[in-house]
Amino acid sequence: MKNAHTLSALVCAVAVLTACGTPAKHPLLEEARSGYHTAQSDPDVTKLAAVELQEAGKALQDAERAHNKGEDKEVVDHLALVAKQRVLIAQETAKQKTTEAEVANADIEREKVRLEMRTAEAEAAKKKAAAAQAASQQLNEQLTAAKQQAELAQQSSTQKAAELEAVNAKLKQMESELNELNAKKTERGMVITLGDVLFDTNKSQLKAGGIRSLEKLAAFFKEYPERKALIEGFTDSTGSEDHNQQLSEQRANAVRTALVDMGIGSERLSTRGYGESFPVASNDTAAGRQLNRRVEIILSDDQGNVKSR
Repeated sequence: MKNAHTLSALVCAVAVLTACGTPAKHPLLEEARSGYHTAQSDPDVTKLAAVELQEAGKALQDAERAHNKGEDKEVVDHLALVAKQRVLIAQETAKQKTTEAEVANADIEREKVRLEMRTAEAEAAKKKAAAAQAASQQLNEQLTAAKQQAELAQQSSTQKAAELEAVNAKLKQMESELNELNAKKTERGMVITLGDVLFDTNKSQLKAGGIRSLEKLAAFFKEYPERKALIEGFTDSTGSEDHNQQLSEQRANAVRTALVDMGIGSERLSTRGYGESFPVASNDTAAGRQLNRRVEIILSDDQGNVKSR
């Protein structure tokens, strides 16, 4: 009951912040807000992940407050991403608890079958003295059927428990490997940014150090064959627009070729060059230009889909 009151308070607080704010719409914040409302309207999430949903509401409230105060976009982006991740955690927690409940129900069913077996055995013992051979045979057949049901229930319980354990282990392993690759969660999915240390200035050939940096990424793709990727190349504004466009395409293709040479199927990798478009920093400084000279690798979801830019 306390969690329900807290969730109601958070929903009201988020609603007030949303209604009172005057700044322009923020796409990432809109997504976080939409995801939170979706989770909040899911009875499984509100029932099984109340605490996690409460944390998501607080995170969204922080993001709304920062947005309404006119904080920097990077700050709002970060808080919105935290809110989205909190929503995902609440949803995944609800799914996990639902699966655990199914495993528990399977255990209950197994015990029920075992009780039926004991009841049937007792009944068979009472009737054994007076029953004819035909009645005895019939009881034996019932016992056999009950044992088979118990075995099936046991197998179902064991299988579901193993599946749950495997899912949790895979999620932890993937999270660890993505952290090693410095992957970041964005509205397009997980994105791995490779800086210009992969290439010499104005060159598209990978340096030895750059190839070593891609080996971990290749290992990740081998571990998760259902994943695909879109490789996008970018440059700074130095040089002509045509030259930068060509250079960005060549660098994206160089990364793809290196991954294919490491055993990754070419059908899993697509490339795109954007030249000096979509800078992440100002081209007026050397540091900013260095950040803009990059290759971004956008990982697909479990179905192999990559969201377009």
